Amino acid sequence: MRNRSLSVTVHTLAAGLVGLATVGALSGQAAAQSAPKPAPAAAGAAQPAPVPGTQWFKVCSKQGDNEICNTQYTLIADTRQLITAVNLIDVKGKSNQKVVQAVVPTGRVIPAGVQMQIDAAKAQTMNYSVCFPDRCIAEAQLTDQMVAALKKGNNLTITSVNFQRQPNPIKITLSGLGKAYDGAPTQQSDLAKRQQELNEALQKQADARRKKFEDAQAQAKAGGTEAPAAQ
Repeated sequence: MRNRSLSVTVHTLAAGLVGLATVGALSGQAAAQSAPKPAPAAAGAAQPAPVPGTQWFKVCSKQGDNEICNTQYTLIADTRQLITAVNLIDVKGKSNQKVVQAVVPTGRVIPAGVQMQIDAAKAQTMNYSVCFPDRCIAEAQLTDQMVAALKKGNNLTITSVNFQRQPNPIKITLSGLGKAYDGAPTQQSDLAKRQQELNEALQKQADARRKKFEDAQAQAKAGGTEAPAAQ
């Protein structure tokens, strides 16, 4: 049976350290907080392009008698909204546990769980364990066999079911996972640099999107037609 206190610790990590890039990008951003959330993707919808520099990395933290390391990949849209994230959590110390988590937006069908598929292998169902106001987390035991398969794989597909009961598959590259998982944790200075690069990339994409909208407005006015609504 799972140690309940350890489960709470892992979920606390998910609320705090998990997805540092996303948390940092979202915190303190008034524009992001007030921006309308995109509608859940329907089946077959195009996957949003990841921001430049998205990659696997590992962070570690001491919590009591345990050291918790999380090898993670966080995918966000240029609107600063979470697309999905994957966390490979390794707890060592007084308690030992390995957990894989898939983090998806809210508005999901909870009983359906999340499907995790490595390349063309059989998908594994992960049940939801906790939901926060901005995301839901599904998890399963992280076995050595799964870690080996992830290291050898090319792509990981995370599929949740949105409130319209449409599957929303998101593909994540597994390139770089092995190096991040087996290597040393990312230093604070590197995390700060990563955060700065992420914010710059998001701002650049937001500026491009705004210019495209302004150009469309100008063309509509010049042609005497109604300007398109802001997205």
